[in-house]
Amino acid sequence: MTVLHGRRVLLRPLVGDDFAQWREVRRRNVDWLTKWEPQRPAGLTDPAEDPRAFASRCSARKRERETGVGYGFGVFAEGALRGEMNLSSVQRGPLQSCYLGYWIDEAVAGRGYTPEALVVAARFAFEKLGLHRIQAAIVPRNAASLRVAEKLGLRNEGLAERYLEINGVWEDHFRFAMTAEEWSRRGPELTASWIAP
Repeated sequence: MTVLHGRRVLLRPLVGDDFAQWREVRRRNVDWLTKWEPQRPAGLTDPAEDPRAFASRCSARKRERETGVGYGFGVFAEGALRGEMNLSSVQRGPLQSCYLGYWIDEAVAGRGYTPEALVVAARFAFEKLGLHRIQAAIVPRNAASLRVAEKLGLRNEGLAERYLEINGVWEDHFRFAMTAEEWSRRGPELTASWIAP
């Protein structure tokens, strides 16, 4: 199992035994999170309410890791599950790219866990997976996620109109990215600022 360490956060794949913690965080943060997430398809069981659906979700993420198309991590801090950091839609060939997606428990939002976890994930993407580009899409009204991108100096590549379905609405998104060349220049500074003891 791949376990990634930051200064205060630990990233590791979620497993079936994490269900109780995951359910508690997701239930407590339902209003905080659902306004930023795609609507769950009708008839699909909520993994926060059904341990079998959660175990299936964990198994799907394990298959993604095994085939190299995705790397999902729980973000742990202060001894508890605090969110997720996901590298998804990993493309090889001439693109060598992935998408970043993340969420954090509202109870610890603003403590710097998300930018730290993102730097940990970026280091893994560039230095272990050998990717050339990571990118994230953020709804313009999501001030907290925009602050994460700004803190880390991710490059804003502009507005993509009606880019993703979010909570039943096709929302515009700012697209942020970093390339391996940028990581080569800025990675040591980001690592020193967010990860190194």
